[in-house]
Amino acid sequence: MIKRILVVCVGNICRSPMAEGLLKSALGGQDEYTVESAGLGALVGYPAAEFSLELMDELGEDISGHRARQIHPDMVRDADLVLVMEAGHKRAIDDADATARGKVYRLGEWQDRDIDDPYRQPKAAFQDALEEIQEGVASWVERIRT
Repeated sequence: MIKRILVVCVGNICRSPMAEGLLKSALGGQDEYTVESAGLGALVGYPAAEFSLELMDELGEDISGHRARQIHPDMVRDADLVLVMEAGHKRAIDDADATARGKVYRLGEWQDRDIDDPYRQPKAAFQDALEEIQEGVASWVERIRT
């Protein structure tokens, strides 16, 4: 049964904070689920990127309290499911910890796609990433709840 979810990208300021916020909301903010995020090369302590904050605010989701965290092996071990943005992220986690294999998947797994990093790109790139994140979240929520 999936109860603890870790969402991972690179810097933990663009994609994973948006996915974390959407997953928390989609799972109903229920106490039975824990959703966290981290980065493979996190900009530790930084808030979510301005366009991430703005787009999420437009959806009524407040991620202003987010601060980037570096992924740690304990986070991966404690998670029931680790959702990454790109196939390379999955390989990096699997290579770092063989016990992670079998619980690390792309957020866009069911759409068979990576979600491109919008870092330092125009707002349109963040919007594209958010739309793909929303699709990924919707498909995972169905599976998490069953």
